[in-house]
Amino acid sequence: MSTILQQSFSVPFRYPVVFTENLFAVTQTLFADTFPEGQLARVLFVLDSGVFAHHSELISQIKNYVAAYPSRLALVDEPLVVDGGEACKNNPDAYQQVVEATNSFGIDRHSYIAAIGGGAVLDMVGFAAAISHRGIRLIRIPTTVLSQNDSAVGVKNSINAFGKKNYLGTFTPPFAVLNDFTFLESLEDRDWASGISEAIKVALIKDLEFFEWLEKAAPALASREMEPMKEHIIRSARHHMDHIAGVDPFEFGSSRPLDFGHWAAHKLEKLSDFRIRHGEAVAIGIALDSAYSFLQGRIEEADLLRVFKVFHTLGLSLYAPELQEDALLQGLKEFQEHLGGRLTIMLLDKLGKGVEVHEMDSILIVKALHLLQNWEEHGSIQG
Repeated sequence: MSTILQQSFSVPFRYPVVFTENLFAVTQTLFADTFPEGQLARVLFVLDSGVFAHHSELISQIKNYVAAYPSRLALVDEPLVVDGGEACKNNPDAYQQVVEATNSFGIDRHSYIAAIGGGAVLDMVGFAAAISHRGIRLIRIPTTVLSQNDSAVGVKNSINAFGKKNYLGTFTPPFAVLNDFTFLESLEDRDWASGISEAIKVALIKDLEFFEWLEKAAPALASREMEPMKEHIIRSARHHMDHIAGVDPFEFGSSRPLDFGHWAAHKLEKLSDFRIRHGEAVAIGIALDSAYSFLQGRIEEADLLRVFKVFHTLGLSLYAPELQEDALLQGLKEFQEHLGGRLTIMLLDKLGKGVEVHEMDSILIVKALHLLQNWEEHGSIQG
């Protein structure tokens, strides 16, 4: 005789995604108001070394801010500064440093970790927070275009392992996401521009009007005008949030629409030893899958050129010599393994509408790669 007990329950997840400026100005109450009233919030701050290098006053600002709200906030210790960029996801010592801090400073499930930095640092710190005490509440304070318009608003945390991107990770929603546009002013030009790739991605598969807006705004964005940058970040973040709130936020299935262009991008990052940054790799990956869509007859040549020209206006390359044929096809195989089963790739059915396919023709992939190379070398897709 067998006895089977069925268990079923649901847990609602809610977290605010806020857009503001000068988050740690003492007169700006937003950060303090993030925490429940009537409780002293013990917070460990973890700072991206790259952010700290450009904002050396940040630790003093944080201390002054916390001192101004003594009944609401308390620092558990000095803010912890960690290496920024993909290096922090490749080095296990980085997340261990955060885990050790939670133990040393008695950070528990009623405490908070506030991570300030780019997407890689937020990924790494989020992973450390998620595995400590089975989940310490995380506040993300993204400082790059890429993290503000895409990665920080989601529920993923990860580090790299076994030579594979995001091999270890969790799906753990943050306690809050606080976007401070002020941090964007100190970004290098390549980080300012490359982060826009994620917005182009979501526009191409979901929203033609947004893509058309990005086409028109591209010169202003390339000139580092702040107002269109703010608008594009908020619109992109809303699209990503709407998708996450859909049918499969924890990606139990193989459908990954928001990974449009990413199967090649992840491989390219690794092949370049992360010389090519994520947003730059995503631009190439999007161009590759758009070219493949064109070769399959899904979109017109004029559509493909519109995609290429947006990236060109932003100053982004669409080809890298590291992306050779064999390595590219190996990247597709690794992406399928990462999905855990059936291959599912997002292509373009038309501009503003994605379509999922479950197989790709290696010959067309190579032809698409050659289109990118022709564009980069000759300004034309014709060989």
